[in-house]
Amino acid sequence: MTDFTLHNSDSAPEQSKPLLEKSQQAFGMIPNLHAVMAEAPGLLDGYQKLHELVLANSFDNDETTVVWQTINVEHACHYCVPAHTGIAKSMKVSDEITDALRDETPLPSEKLEALRTFTLAVVRKRGEVNKEDLDAFYAAGYGKRQVLDIILVLSQKVMSNYVNHIAETPVDEPFKPFAWQKAL
Repeated sequence: MTDFTLHNSDSAPEQSKPLLEKSQQAFGMIPNLHAVMAEAPGLLDGYQKLHELVLANSFDNDETTVVWQTINVEHACHYCVPAHTGIAKSMKVSDEITDALRDETPLPSEKLEALRTFTLAVVRKRGEVNKEDLDAFYAAGYGKRQVLDIILVLSQKVMSNYVNHIAETPVDEPFKPFAWQKAL
């Protein structure tokens, strides 16, 4: 177990206090991820800004969830998979989509499956996708903006997934019913 502090408004560095207040207002609580990130105010600030940008991307709620959870599952993030399961429910994403992402089984549409496949290609190839990867993604109905929006989401997920691995961030109480472990 690591010894990262779950900061609150009393223990956080001064620059993080307004950021934690922003989290409290947005989520009705300070998510443990934000509590850990508060140790480095720039990280928490950057993460919050990226989150706002991700919510304004070109994908609908189902597609955003596919990109988020594909990355979370690929990175085996014990914290983000349950958190984004709860978030998906609040975004009215079907359990069929959520379960397929968590279980790494086929998604209910070819277009969403193409999105997951391309997202995995970006992650696994560290951005060095080939023409065939791009052509298949474009043939599914996506364009250049969506390629770049995947990179935006990946940037956000690298921050959270890596912090959670290193800090062993405990899953927040509201997301514990959605606990998850990567299938072997």
